[in-house]
Amino acid sequence: MAEASRTTTALLNNLHEADNEAAWREFDERYRPILIGFSRRLGLPEADAVDVAQETMVQFIKEYREGKYDRERGRLRSWLLGIARFRVAGIYRKRATSRVSRGESAIVDMPRENEFEEAWDTERRMTILRKALDELKNKTKIADKTVRAFEMVALQQRSVVDVAAELEISENDVYLAKSRVASKLKEIVASLESLYDEDAV
Repeated sequence: MAEASRTTTALLNNLHEADNEAAWREFDERYRPILIGFSRRLGLPEADAVDVAQETMVQFIKEYREGKYDRERGRLRSWLLGIARFRVAGIYRKRATSRVSRGESAIVDMPRENEFEEAWDTERRMTILRKALDELKNKTKIADKTVRAFEMVALQQRSVVDVAAELEISENDVYLAKSRVASKLKEIVASLESLYDEDAV
């Protein structure tokens, strides 16, 4: 796996080298999960979401290599979102055509403009949170049970009483686990946010 340690600016600069596989792999690992989640949030099934992500990445690479992407004229988020939006809309148009051919109404619920941006921003946050949790589990010395207590209380919204009983720890330990993990997670998220800062120059 590529080391996800470059800011978006540094990563984009490295993408100018067509044979820099590590940079392209890092770009893919950073944005493909967002694109897939974005598409699912807009109502696409998994297979279509994967297709949208693939087509968006291929189109971005093509346009980037042709020199069409210029950071001075717009954010990376806007560029990727524009490509992905077009791909998602294409799937919705195909659905409408398919419905007409079956003698059904052509009306399909195409996502509204603000839904595209909300889906992207939400999925970006969720991707960063997932990466932060992975890093917390794999690169810190916080005990597994402590992390598990945090996940159960903070992410699964389970009661402190239930979590304490299931993990066979005191309720106070659950509160301490939540506080400790939340604090460390906040640090990791802040670090990852800088890698996903599409406004940096």
